[in-house]
Amino acid sequence: MTSERKEDYLKAIDKIISEKGYAQVKDISRVLDVGPSSVTGMLKKLTDENYINYEKYGGVTLTPLGKETAKETKEKYTTIKDFLMALGVSEIIAEEDACKMEHVIAPDTYKKFLMFCEFSITEKGTNQMEYFKRYCETGKAEKCACATRLHKLE
Repeated sequence: MTSERKEDYLKAIDKIISEKGYAQVKDISRVLDVGPSSVTGMLKKLTDENYINYEKYGGVTLTPLGKETAKETKEKYTTIKDFLMALGVSEIIAEEDACKMEHVIAPDTYKKFLMFCEFSITEKGTNQMEYFKRYCETGKAEKCACATRLHKLE
């Protein structure tokens, strides 16, 4: 399992590589707003743990493990951010919160979270989200039609 800081480095390296084809210490330092010596120290750890390929004074590339970890972390971030924005959270706050949450959410919790996100795009789920948005706007809860139909069946 990687630490929050390592995941941030892997995401930054992946982003830089996708933009310019390679990453260097100065690029990573700029993106993460840390000193070059801090970057060099973390790159040594990431190399030792097989997340990156790094040669001093050269470029940095991600190993398959590093690519997979960066991809998973970005997907978590994007999913959480999009969900928070769907709830009506501002983009700036959603970005800040998603950045924190992506690192601490337990795998089982994230799995349930994904299931809820999948549910929310179904017809029934979309209706529930609309009820929630109106509740946020008005402070008044509405009974959904599906609950009324279910009650009639009993």
